[in-house]
Amino acid sequence: MSEKAPSGQVSGLIVAAPSSGSGKTVLTLGLLRALRNRGVRVSSLKIGPDYIDPAYHAAATGRPTANLDLWGMRPSTVAGLVDFAGRGADLVLAEGVMGLFDGAADGSGSTADAAALTGWPVLLIVDVRGQGASAAAVVRGFRDHRPDVTIAGIIFNRGGGDKHRTILTNAMQGIDIPILGFLPRDPTLAVDSRHLGLRQAGEHNDLDGWIEASSRIVAAHVDIARIEQLARPGRSLPGLSNDTVPPLGARIAVARDEAFAFSYPHLLTGWEEQGARLSFFSPLADEGPVEIADAVYLPGGYPELHVGRIAGNTRFLSGLRAAAGRKAAVYGECGGYMVLGRALTDADGKAHAMAGLLPLDSSFAAPRLHLGYRRLTLATDCALGVHGAEFRGHEFHYASGSADGAAEPLFQASDAQGKSLAAMGCRVGSVSGSFAHLLDRA
Repeated sequence: MSEKAPSGQVSGLIVAAPSSGSGKTVLTLGLLRALRNRGVRVSSLKIGPDYIDPAYHAAATGRPTANLDLWGMRPSTVAGLVDFAGRGADLVLAEGVMGLFDGAADGSGSTADAAALTGWPVLLIVDVRGQGASAAAVVRGFRDHRPDVTIAGIIFNRGGGDKHRTILTNAMQGIDIPILGFLPRDPTLAVDSRHLGLRQAGEHNDLDGWIEASSRIVAAHVDIARIEQLARPGRSLPGLSNDTVPPLGARIAVARDEAFAFSYPHLLTGWEEQGARLSFFSPLADEGPVEIADAVYLPGGYPELHVGRIAGNTRFLSGLRAAAGRKAAVYGECGGYMVLGRALTDADGKAHAMAGLLPLDSSFAAPRLHLGYRRLTLATDCALGVHGAEFRGHEFHYASGSADGAAEPLFQASDAQGKSLAAMGCRVGSVSGSFAHLLDRA
């Protein structure tokens, strides 16, 4: 994202669906690899606050990817990321979030909003299990719902045999949208999930082989050449900013492994472009942050799946304490925040001692979903900025957590509709964190 070429000139296409669970991600991966195999320089974006799918995208294309979040990001940040995706690419394929018209609680930030902003047409994926001619009514409704969104093609997913295909084709007569594929119910086109979404790309035994097999199925049942032709140049977007969340320091040590994988690519790239130097370490391998780091970032992830191992990794925990002792900024988000606390209780009710840098006790013994966009205002000066600095982010976890009065609150928070929430996170000295994942400055 360093050079500044005009944004919006690359051709793009958005993969969307009527609802979550329709098969967007697997189909997107198959299309990305199939286009790459045709010699197309294809890039990708993931719409919405998803920290798992982008790693799959990068594996399918061999190129870096990023999230695009119209609720959580300023227009200049969105423009910069669209521009970034288009550099050196013939085509950008953007995977939508949830259903096409679903967004934040205030109604904004949907995939449809992204289509209207960029001017890219939509390839609609319709899961036709359990329906026949009714699928045409779904298509017609989605076509007509918003005049500023163009549905350019349809793929019917998880279809039955020839009879089912004939019913669907006949029902679509008179609807001026081409059917570009009929994907069968094939067990290859599936990937395991857990409570926060798909299993991480790095946990797949043969990720490249699975993507390649999926792409062959997609190529056999979908008109890849016509899909490539559907892509259209986007609108020119003003701005092109990459100064999102301020760097935590000049030399930032970033935790990165299967337990700490939920870091947004645009955030790390933005830190580098603002002059910070990043190094990476693996808490699961019992590595600590480098001693020259003046900041440590513990992103979210799945520490609860490895909590016993983390509790026994003394070099890692001692490294965090040493960083705090030399007044380095130590900042944790969600899973990283829990590890900075005193104890993390697993799903079986066993408590494990953590770093003890924040007066926080967290638990998975009685899991409850906490989900939603957050408007966040710093309640104290810290590495993120001065008191009153504003950010946008989101919360997505099943843990409960409580910090006692020995710490200052980190953020004053409200939801997407502006409703005030309880203060989030806490700070003690140079150590801070919360359950929120930051997306951008407000």
